[in-house]
Amino acid sequence: MTEAQITQAYELAKERYAELGVDADKAIEDLGQISISMHCWQGDDVSGFENPDAELVGGIMATGNYPGKARTPDELWSDLDKAYGLIPGTHRLNLHATYLDTDEKVKRNEIEPKHFKSWVDWSKQNGISLDFNPTCFSHPLAEDGFTLAHQDAGVRQFWIEHCIAARKVGASFGEAQGNPCFTNVWIPDGYKDMPVDRYSPRQRLKESLNAVFKEDLNPEHNLDAIESKLFGLGLESYTVGSHEFYMGYALKNDKVLCLDAGHFHPTETISDKLSALMLYIDTMLLHVSRGVRWDSDHVVTFTDDLQSIMQEIVRGGFTKRIRIGLDFFDASINRIAAWVIGTRNTQKALMMALLEPRETLQALENSGDYSSRLALLEEQKMLPFAAVWDYFCLKHGVPIGYEFMQDIKDYESTVLSFRS
Repeated sequence: MTEAQITQAYELAKERYAELGVDADKAIEDLGQISISMHCWQGDDVSGFENPDAELVGGIMATGNYPGKARTPDELWSDLDKAYGLIPGTHRLNLHATYLDTDEKVKRNEIEPKHFKSWVDWSKQNGISLDFNPTCFSHPLAEDGFTLAHQDAGVRQFWIEHCIAARKVGASFGEAQGNPCFTNVWIPDGYKDMPVDRYSPRQRLKESLNAVFKEDLNPEHNLDAIESKLFGLGLESYTVGSHEFYMGYALKNDKVLCLDAGHFHPTETISDKLSALMLYIDTMLLHVSRGVRWDSDHVVTFTDDLQSIMQEIVRGGFTKRIRIGLDFFDASINRIAAWVIGTRNTQKALMMALLEPRETLQALENSGDYSSRLALLEEQKMLPFAAVWDYFCLKHGVPIGYEFMQDIKDYESTVLSFRS
């Protein structure tokens, strides 16, 4: 489509939405203000640069062997630059501790801001703010499935020190970029088969977290988040850091609660949890993923679940209180395509939610006219949402529709194909 055709289609769509009291221009403006925290680990199958050949352990697995994965920081930066250039808007990057860039051999409990200086330089050059995560997996001291809840006090202390060091790295990011870095703690701890004692590991985890968060950091630089999980590979029967555990800890200790869309029962969606939790928690973090039968971290697609999550964020007025991040790693397809498809789908779901005639729908609901509410909810699905999305992409100078794949294919033939 030409620019004139896209603009003409948008003007017609704008009129259709205006008939229902929806300002399409404002929806475009509002979506442009929402940053998605894209995850670095899609680019290299969670290998990192601490020891790229290390085996993934701790419930983590990337499936597939598509050629061209990033092997160095320079390659990952190049791939990220390509992906961000195909996604409308200004976004963030979520970084794991194993992505340090240094010639030193650094123990995880000794990481420092200096080991991530090149990432700060890259973020400033590209105007992309950073978020951070301690890496409590794929390490000799995590091979038995326990870290912060380990029975061995020495092992627990190592991971406590790692998480403390990660918080300080996150704070250094926040100070450098002028906005808070979300530093998110996730651990794999649990048992493959049914445990006898469920209480003691959770007691140890609580004590470890208290030690990790003992030092107050400037919230303008760092915001601490904690992430739950239902189960992991090799940890199917019991996870210490369950949703209930972390929900209680976040509420009692004023921490950011992170919900991962793939970390719950396969029939459970996180959308309904948001409005309930936002009554009690100031800020939340989402890791948007797509589980298929289990927490398989598939690329985010334009599903009903994704749309429900974004509807809840917009309908509740939570766009400034909920940080949206992505968490998937598919090594069976082009990794840049995975980033672009997943991020753009997340934005599409947000756009669709922003284009809802919310005031009309709420008025119908409040009046008890549920028949009209249902009718309007269904009819709005047929409105020309795609024309507004195309115009949004046009305004931000990124490819329209499927066109981004040609850029990715060109990059694959000129860059990725030479990696072996």
